[in-house]
Amino acid sequence: MKIFTTLLVLVLVVTMSECSNTHTTLNGPFEPVTIQFDPSLRLGSDDLPITHPRLKKNVTFNFPEQIALAISSPTSMWLSWVTGDAQVGLNVKPLDPASVGSEVWYGKESGKYKSVSKGVSLIYSQLYPFAGLWNYTSGIIHHVKLEGLEPGTKYYYKCGDSSIPAMSLEHSFETFRAPSPNTYPRRIAVVGDLGLTSNSTSTIDHLIHNDPSMMLMIGDLTYANQYQTTGGKGVPCFSCAFPNAPIRETYQPRWDAWGRFMEPLTSTIPMMVLGGNHEIEPQVDGITFKSYLSRFAVPAEESGSKSNFYYSFDVGGIHFIMLGAYVDYNSTGAQFAWLKQDLKSIDRNVTPWLVASWHSPWYNSYSSHYQEFECMRLEMEALIYEYGVDIVFNGHVHAYERMNRVYNYTLDPCGPVYITVGDGGNIEKVDVEHADDPGKCPSPGDNVPEFGGVCHFNYSSGPAKGNFCWNKQPEWSAFRESSFGHGILEVVNSTYALWTWHRNQDNYKENAVGDQIYIVRQPKLCFKDSKSQQSVPHNSSSVSMAPTNLSHGFSIMSHFFMILLVYGLIILSWS
Repeated sequence: MKIFTTLLVLVLVVTMSECSNTHTTLNGPFEPVTIQFDPSLRLGSDDLPITHPRLKKNVTFNFPEQIALAISSPTSMWLSWVTGDAQVGLNVKPLDPASVGSEVWYGKESGKYKSVSKGVSLIYSQLYPFAGLWNYTSGIIHHVKLEGLEPGTKYYYKCGDSSIPAMSLEHSFETFRAPSPNTYPRRIAVVGDLGLTSNSTSTIDHLIHNDPSMMLMIGDLTYANQYQTTGGKGVPCFSCAFPNAPIRETYQPRWDAWGRFMEPLTSTIPMMVLGGNHEIEPQVDGITFKSYLSRFAVPAEESGSKSNFYYSFDVGGIHFIMLGAYVDYNSTGAQFAWLKQDLKSIDRNVTPWLVASWHSPWYNSYSSHYQEFECMRLEMEALIYEYGVDIVFNGHVHAYERMNRVYNYTLDPCGPVYITVGDGGNIEKVDVEHADDPGKCPSPGDNVPEFGGVCHFNYSSGPAKGNFCWNKQPEWSAFRESSFGHGILEVVNSTYALWTWHRNQDNYKENAVGDQIYIVRQPKLCFKDSKSQQSVPHNSSSVSMAPTNLSHGFSIMSHFFMILLVYGLIILSWS
């Protein structure tokens, strides 16, 4: 019996060892890998019709819909929703925002609401000074801040106007534990360029199955400006049908549809957003971003920002920075000054992890949007590097790509891990062409950004010296694949985080992953933080002491406990 039990234990040990094949960034830099587009899949899918069951309005006039949570601080949460009917047509009359109240009842027990908070309400309009284009005015948008919340606590709530009465059904959410190097959110979903297509539904269904505790939505949300315009009827070529139109119409009811589509998720976990190019939506008098700025509450004021385009917040031991790629990012501007101050104020002893996001990638080997935001990189990259940003999430490119640690196009163990996840499923289809593919290198006149200047360049050193594009996958590009999907970040402790990219086609495959790696911080090698007692120069020779191979699909702690279990079985087998 003892021999049998011992052999069983040895089998368990060998099995665990063979499963320990998830790489860490300590194993890098990695040889570049490309997974070509699977021709058995479709490049894209059609937009869901506005009559789709997940997009239709399912409440009566003054009852809340499009309910969404957003983080305000470790002890406060934003709650937003919409009441009333939006209007679209040639002649629209705005609703009165004061006609419906903004209140939230909430408490720690289901059905028992000991607290009430009240907030603000507003409407916005999208107007076009051109005959034939339809105007829009929104329903009443409500924003309420719930303050004095206890960290790590589940709350039940209803929102609406009790005087009508028109209150929502009960929902619930959990606050995160207080900022600390020992506490982290369970799972963080990361999605970009989502839209409202059949692929979008696959992405969100897959994401919900992965049970995140919060979500980063990194720009290009609804693609309202790509939907059927001209009164919802649509034309195959907008510029052909309206060659003299000064502004392209956007079909704003798609925003309402998107809010309904997302509500099953956003009413229970916070969604943190930032603006992409599809949120610009120009209208009369040069007004832009009106939908984005009106519909979402973000912790701008809480983080010292005077703009909803850029802000920061803490969740457990992570400090998140959300930046605007379509507002002034120059080193002499307000966003840069705010970013510098925010970075200076971070205490990495409390929030060791520093994660930044903006819509348009600086590092991108696809033909689409190649070198498009070089000007932003030239202005901000040195500051991002100086303060030791660990991970950067971007969208914009409709494919997946993970970089080796890089700074100024040079492999650098202290550079951030840049990850592009602009593959949420939007109407513009997946990007499949790489700038290093034969004949696919864009010309320097291509890929002009909607905002900012053009700073395209030829490489001055390395294998691509003298050229605008590489002739093979760049060394800073570790892994790329043209598929729709989403990512999940699971921070394990102050130095290890598991990043997993999930492809839509793997939705019903158990434990299937498109890409997975442990991202490892090396604070003694790379730290730069004026508030940290661990601050050391960049040229320190010490490195993080941790195992370089971790169990695929297991957290570090579960791996540790498995080892304890094995030792326990050995002891029992000989006792």
